[in-house]
Amino acid sequence: MLPEYDVIVVGGGHAGCEAAAAAANMGSKTLLITMDMTKFGCMSCNPAIGGIAKGQIVKEIDAMGGYTGIVTDKSAIQYRMLNRSKGPAMWSPRAQCDRSLFSLAWREMLENTPNLDLFQDNVISLLTKSDRVIGVKTQIGFEFKSRTVVLTNGTFLNGLMHIGRTQFVGGRFSELPSVGLTENLVKLGFETGRMKTGTPARIDGRTIDFEKCSIQYGDEEQYFFSYSTEKPYHDHQIPCYITRTNTAVHDELRKGFVDSPIFNHTIVGVGPRYCPSIESKLVTFSDKDSHQLFLEPEGFTTHEYYINGFSSSLPWEVQYNAIHKIPGLENCKIFRPGYAIEYDYFQPTQLKATLETKIINGLFFAGQINGTTGYEEAAAQGLMAGINAHLQCAGAKPFVLKRDEAYIGVLIDDLICKGVDEPYRMFTSRAEYRMLLRQDNADERLTEKSYNVGLARREQLERYYKKRDAINSLVEHLSSTNIRAEYANPFLEEHGSSKITESVKYAQILSRPDITLNDMIVALPQLNQYSNTNREVVEGAEFNIKYSGYIEREKNNAQKLKKLEDLKIPEGFDYSKLQSITTEARSKLAKYQPTTIGQAARISGVSPNDINVLLVYFGR
Repeated sequence: MLPEYDVIVVGGGHAGCEAAAAAANMGSKTLLITMDMTKFGCMSCNPAIGGIAKGQIVKEIDAMGGYTGIVTDKSAIQYRMLNRSKGPAMWSPRAQCDRSLFSLAWREMLENTPNLDLFQDNVISLLTKSDRVIGVKTQIGFEFKSRTVVLTNGTFLNGLMHIGRTQFVGGRFSELPSVGLTENLVKLGFETGRMKTGTPARIDGRTIDFEKCSIQYGDEEQYFFSYSTEKPYHDHQIPCYITRTNTAVHDELRKGFVDSPIFNHTIVGVGPRYCPSIESKLVTFSDKDSHQLFLEPEGFTTHEYYINGFSSSLPWEVQYNAIHKIPGLENCKIFRPGYAIEYDYFQPTQLKATLETKIINGLFFAGQINGTTGYEEAAAQGLMAGINAHLQCAGAKPFVLKRDEAYIGVLIDDLICKGVDEPYRMFTSRAEYRMLLRQDNADERLTEKSYNVGLARREQLERYYKKRDAINSLVEHLSSTNIRAEYANPFLEEHGSSKITESVKYAQILSRPDITLNDMIVALPQLNQYSNTNREVVEGAEFNIKYSGYIEREKNNAQKLKKLEDLKIPEGFDYSKLQSITTEARSKLAKYQPTTIGQAARISGVSPNDINVLLVYFGR
């Protein structure tokens, strides 16, 4: 007799790994089914985690007790903090990773997670009873029963790969697709579509002429992704390199346009606008004679390099000839050409805020199945789906993050309220409250919340409390203690800042844009007592003082809008009653069934006037 489970997670990618770990760590008896147990958390495209807004998401996952941050630190070969020249709301950590170590670290974490079973097979259909999921059926013929199911199938649903006019099925290069599940879901009433993504060629680093490239080192001062990481797992970082295309490269690429599956409409799926193929760049930016490329190492012990910025589905001969006209790559050997992949996704407006589907109870979707792109977006959805699948089994209240609480909240709210017409990628510009959602304060925002629902561990909470108290103590000292002019002025003069004529609080000095707290601690003997203070504490105190006005304003704005989020709309409300709102609004509201006035206001096609009608109707 097969064991029965609380939660079954289908797919061992970034979403599936986080979903399974979360549900199991919260106490649910969990089964993770994947097609290949050697590729947990496989980095199908570039071997990196983080970046603009994505780094903030990984910090949030870690603050809540997820594993992506820890796995990243264990496998990182280079760290960089992006946007350091801008304000702290824009700082975004990024790490180049060892592709193989990343998957090995994930497997180690999963195999040592209590309550979690692993199984290698292909799920071909759901088991349902009435409008509820009760398990899954695999290709071999196993029928596993469960109370909830989380689907995280990535690019594997009817995956079809393209290299020029050559097509072959698969979810990744040399890996079989998942067939049957889409058809099963469509029969259950789900709306599906096709999307496309791509990846560049991989090349042999031993045959790259790095002298013709510019070098890009990692940061000496490394910013880790996990709050639990105290020092690097590895004793050195590996640099990346930068080169560029040129007109000769572009001329070679254009020779293949006639056979391009993108341009001859062989590919019907919509590709990511923010990460286009090289051939799409030549068309979209036809005035550009050159495009920047990053040569990224795949690991500590391999010579394989990834050409970031050169995704392509052109014929392999065209790719081959074009690559050999790139400076530094004239004599390079190619391990594998680039390709495009089409796959099925499901419109995320069919989901609740918990990522449970509206059609089948107990069924959750997470990751690229929802029309997103990126490891980080997938992992965040997996974490939230795993949490809510467990909470449903436990009969507990759902866990939903708001837009002012996390980038994860922005991500899910955008998906369920607006849907997608292209692969969704997170950017800082999508968040209204960027100053509140910084990469340094994810633990402040989320660790206690996660602990209260049963995921974050006690040691995480205590670590956060210790950091919080240290920041508050430092802020209090700087805000209440004076520095005399004769001590402050030599320091101010050295930093090109105007002198003071009388004693002022340290916080007033720190509020100047050209002054940092670290500079003050190093230069002013009165603050030397903080010379060994943790960097996170120093930066946290500085941000709280320097940007207190902005932070307070965003908190006030969020509080005002929270009133709309608290106004519930009855489930299944009949919008045909409201003839005073536009036809488009009635149609969209009926289709998406928002649960709050705030959600309704974010649906495309619903105007402020329509919202006013809803407010009046519901007595507000």
